[in-house]
Amino acid sequence: MKNKIYDVVIIGAGPSGLSAAIYTCRSLLKTLVLNSFTCPPQAVLTDIIENYPGFPDGINGFELIERMRQQAEKFGCEFINSEVAKIELKENFLVYIQNDIIETKSIIIATGRRNKKLGLENEEKFIGKGISYCAVCDAAFFKDKTVAVVGGGDTAFSEAIFLCKFVKKLYLIHRRKEFRATKILQERLKQKNNVEFFTPYVVERLVGEDRIFGLVIKNIETQQIKELVSDGMFVCIGHQPNTEFLKGILELDEEGYIITDENLQTSVKGIFACGDCRKSSVKQIATAAAEGVKAALSVEKFLENK
Repeated sequence: MKNKIYDVVIIGAGPSGLSAAIYTCRSLLKTLVLNSFTCPPQAVLTDIIENYPGFPDGINGFELIERMRQQAEKFGCEFINSEVAKIELKENFLVYIQNDIIETKSIIIATGRRNKKLGLENEEKFIGKGISYCAVCDAAFFKDKTVAVVGGGDTAFSEAIFLCKFVKKLYLIHRRKEFRATKILQERLKQKNNVEFFTPYVVERLVGEDRIFGLVIKNIETQQIKELVSDGMFVCIGHQPNTEFLKGILELDEEGYIITDENLQTSVKGIFACGDCRKSSVKQIATAAAEGVKAALSVEKFLENK
């Protein structure tokens, strides 16, 4: 974008990035949001969000993000759907995207995180052919079929509860005897009559040719092997930050999360980080939005003193 310099470029269009955009635009800062098309915000993939203030009946994740986006656009925010290849530190910052270079005085990183994979042989081959990481996206493909959900946290239980409305049978597989999911989610899933729990089990192998038709699981205490007939597998075993393009530029922790100070500034002056990609973030939509606001206010102060 020749001859165009932004006050702030926000990388990421989830609750944190969009909250930041609303505040920077209301402060009359020229703002551009870069939205990844390969790593969509986790909130978009959530069927029902029940713990975001102001929605006593809950709200669909896509609808919440769309409302935030419209609010940012109302105040003049610009959007581009593109991945970021790299960032260069010049007098201003240069952000390299597909077929363009964007110049900006400051940056907010709000790239969030994505689902981890099991690392099984043929896992990549079967993505979209029985393996999924998003029940909201793919549940309808498994209507009246049998599926497995792997994981023991809130995400796994939320996905399983949603899937139970579609599937004939659901196996929940977790490597520990105890679950990390909140008690209310555990109780909801245990009330379903089409769920069978396997603990402490891990998935050893996928069975299938063109697509999955079964799983081999192993009890990690007794070493007992079982083969389950299953039309699909939903993997919900945690997340990793979308920060690969920042290696060598910003200080990251051992897992790749961005290290910031109390004002959300990173190891590079003028680059701020907020939301799920940041170390010490509590990984909740409400707190991600709050961090976006704080990052926006820090950017405003930084630009005033620049």
